[in-house]
Amino acid sequence: MTRVYDLPTRFFHWLFAGCFLIAFSIGNWVDDDSVLFSYHMIAGITLCLALIWRLIWGVGGSKHARFSDFLLHPKALFSYLRHSVSGENQRYAGHNPASSWAALVMMLLAICLGITGLLMITGPFDHAIEEIHEFCANAFMLTVVLHLLGIVLHTIKHKDPIGKSMLTGEKQNLPESLTSVPKHTVIAFVYLVFTLSCSTILLKNFDPDSRSTSLFGITLTLSEFEGADENEHDESEEHNSHSKHE
Repeated sequence: MTRVYDLPTRFFHWLFAGCFLIAFSIGNWVDDDSVLFSYHMIAGITLCLALIWRLIWGVGGSKHARFSDFLLHPKALFSYLRHSVSGENQRYAGHNPASSWAALVMMLLAICLGITGLLMITGPFDHAIEEIHEFCANAFMLTVVLHLLGIVLHTIKHKDPIGKSMLTGEKQNLPESLTSVPKHTVIAFVYLVFTLSCSTILLKNFDPDSRSTSLFGITLTLSEFEGADENEHDESEEHNSHSKHE
């Protein structure tokens, strides 16, 4: 067995997945006027904090955590899919071409979700931004489903449990010349404690009445900006009143 994924990468993987699942579930099953909907945003903020670290680790982390190790050439993806259909099992120490693309797409979608989510709570309400946010969330979930389906099919067809590598960090039947990557245990736990501490602070400082919280001295309103709708409503009432006087 060869360790291919360090502990920080695995911690990120499960934090990222967990935060998205919580945010997606609340976003689809809880009305946005409910106080509970604010927890959708807290999960989203935690996801973004986790992602910021991963972007840094993708540049300075261990070999298979780096973005430079991702196999993103279209020819590599087509070759991988072709060999998967034909029954040939190609082994990759790090991310295979399909999982490389899945990881990249999910990170880009998460960035878009963070930006649009921020715009929705800080500026005039815009249905176009909300639609982009929802599209990215659904695209993210579709990518997750396809990613999991690919892991299941690979495991069944090739008797190669690649999904376990994000639990143990190890893969089997790799060339003996490959050396295990460092665990980076201290960095992993610093990252985990920092991210979970931020999430805990957001939850602890959450005020249900104002639907706001704070982090690092910054107050965050965890509801959609209603200024535009209120202005439109006031203008409409003023117009109707003026019409009656006439």
